[in-house]
Amino acid sequence: MRLSDKPEEACGIFGVVAPGREVSRLAFFALFALQHRGQESAGIAVSDDGHLTAIKDMGLVSQVFKEETLKSLSGQAAIGHVRYSTTGSTRWANAQPVCHNRNGHTLALGHNGNIVNTAELREQMGPLGEKLTSSSDSELMAVMIASHPADDIRDAVVDVMPRIRGAFSVIMLNQGTVIGFRDPWGIRPLCVGKLEDGNYALSSETCGLDIIGAEFLQEIKPGQMAIIKEGSLELKQVIEPAERQGLCVFEFIYFARPDSVLEGKTVSQTRIRMGEELARESGVEADMVIPIPDTGTPAAIGFARASGIPYGEGLIKNRYIGRTFIQPDQTLREHGIRMKLNPLGELIKGKSLVVVDDSIVRGNTTSKIVRMLYDAGAREVHLRISSPPITHPCFYGIDTATSTELIASSKKVSQIRDHVGADSLEYITLNGLQRALGMPADRFCRACFTGNYPVDVPDELKMSKHRFEQVEKEPAL
Repeated sequence: MRLSDKPEEACGIFGVVAPGREVSRLAFFALFALQHRGQESAGIAVSDDGHLTAIKDMGLVSQVFKEETLKSLSGQAAIGHVRYSTTGSTRWANAQPVCHNRNGHTLALGHNGNIVNTAELREQMGPLGEKLTSSSDSELMAVMIASHPADDIRDAVVDVMPRIRGAFSVIMLNQGTVIGFRDPWGIRPLCVGKLEDGNYALSSETCGLDIIGAEFLQEIKPGQMAIIKEGSLELKQVIEPAERQGLCVFEFIYFARPDSVLEGKTVSQTRIRMGEELARESGVEADMVIPIPDTGTPAAIGFARASGIPYGEGLIKNRYIGRTFIQPDQTLREHGIRMKLNPLGELIKGKSLVVVDDSIVRGNTTSKIVRMLYDAGAREVHLRISSPPITHPCFYGIDTATSTELIASSKKVSQIRDHVGADSLEYITLNGLQRALGMPADRFCRACFTGNYPVDVPDELKMSKHRFEQVEKEPAL
């Protein structure tokens, strides 16, 4: 049962070298902070004097790792990954980090993004393709680097990176060295921070650095490689940044945690500005502004601030629902949205509401929320969305792989309004979004709104994220 009407998450990656510290514990807490980026599986790989041990499983970080597990993962360096699948199905073989042998040592790799020339690379691999045990594009990269003849793994990365097209922020662990690299379009984020003891860590977002007490230094530049060893950080520009940059605009709208910093801007403040622009563009007379929590909250605050309409919390979110493998019975399924959200009837009864959310993908959950607000006594429901209509699928690491899943690809705003049952519906404009971001449009990938993709997408990628399932093999026991 899908309780969300959002683009499904990207993945989260982390890496650290810190001899003398419990690196598995650092990775655990960093992944805990990055949990919003993926809830299907979690994994940590640790290097202890060159010997690598990896543990991964389906579920949340807190479900996969217990105190006893972390104590068994001792070493000087670690990488970690939380996953939402974009290429390959939800199964153990596709969990990360993926591990492969390189010159007698184990290489572990975690990836955030989606490669668009996977089929071409698989064909080029020839017999090496026999080493693939999963359907994920991440393992493809691991095998390409692990099987590269260069003695120095940095040289292998330098040679492999230019052959890969698409979105890839990658973290690797090999012989106690952590390497991170980012695609030349900068589609998915990656940053580096410094621990108090002089060692370094890499993370998808700054919140993964904050939780372990690391000082944020900088974002890894598009096309750049970062090499972390004990007490040292080396940055190497492997590929010149693409002329047209492509940071996913949804990192600001929805994916990134509100307390993270991207492009020098705090995400929550940017979302508040989106709400302010939305109020200026599509104001309405109402009694109260409420968010659909949690990601709609900053924009709702901004809308209330700019419109002068009082802000209130009309919906309470169950923040402990997470991912569950226990399926509700039919009666509970019919009321499934209440597993996640419940209205405050006394607060909203008889009121005209502005309900602010960050996006609508399919519209089904949104319609249930609107109906729930009416049932709780709301007099009017005016939906305001802090992103433009999502009209095109994403092929760079967000699970909206077909246009048929996107309500705005086939319906006008007035038709979407009727579908969800609201009194009115307005989206922020592209220009309003760009004003809120405070940066030029050519710094971002906005293909989900415009259909203008920064990296060409082959036809076979438009088929399905499960397109390689038929070649999948279970690993030998």
